[in-house]
Amino acid sequence: MDMFNLTGKTAVVTGANTGIGRGIALALAEAGANIAAVGRSPATETVEKAKALGSDAEIISADLSSTEPVQRIIDETKERFGSIDILVNNAGTIRRNDAVYFSEDDWDVVMDTNLKSLFFLSQAAGREMIAAHESDGRIGKIINIASMLTFQGGIRVSSYTASKSGVGGLTKLLANEWAAKGVCVNAIAPGYIATNNTAALQADEDRNRQIMERIPAGRWGDPSDVGGAAIFLASDASNYVQGHILAVDGGWLAR
Repeated sequence: MDMFNLTGKTAVVTGANTGIGRGIALALAEAGANIAAVGRSPATETVEKAKALGSDAEIISADLSSTEPVQRIIDETKERFGSIDILVNNAGTIRRNDAVYFSEDDWDVVMDTNLKSLFFLSQAAGREMIAAHESDGRIGKIINIASMLTFQGGIRVSSYTASKSGVGGLTKLLANEWAAKGVCVNAIAPGYIATNNTAALQADEDRNRQIMERIPAGRWGDPSDVGGAAIFLASDASNYVQGHILAVDGGWLAR
């Protein structure tokens, strides 16, 4: 199972303070990776749990609603761990309203966090990974967090759907440009995962019932369900996987 072993590698995980980001960070930590846990609020619990798993972990506080902290994230990670081998672009936000009432502010806030910062952080990490590959042949891994709405339209989430469709496109573009330069770029598309972002849907009795009826697995996903997919895409087991969007959805898309 050495191909899944992440010992000695460093993973930057954005939005690591909660939900899917925490689930991925802890899975990578359990596989042996060092964790740079990036969050708008300090990812204290994530780092404590990662250390309990034997990982070396560090908090990096950063608000990715703008690109301002992008280079600092890279610099602090390199200063602390020496390299960046894995980037998980998980930080995201959502705003809900009917399309006829959707505001420009709600559009910009979501697009800036979910797509613009994702691209420029990938760019900064990609430069490091390409240089490392040229130096010693290391393979870098970038994992973007897409969505079911990368494939579907959804309702009342105009900017979220647009941003996650963009994440799918950027994943393929970066894979096309960087595959030959030693960087694997892929994405995970979680289905309905029980997190703070989906709390409103879980609390809506009618929508919750409709969602549960559609999921073949018959349950909401847990953030830990995304962890195995993240380990695969972060590890040497996926070195020939490029531009792929892996659905972790309990069978939602199969319906």
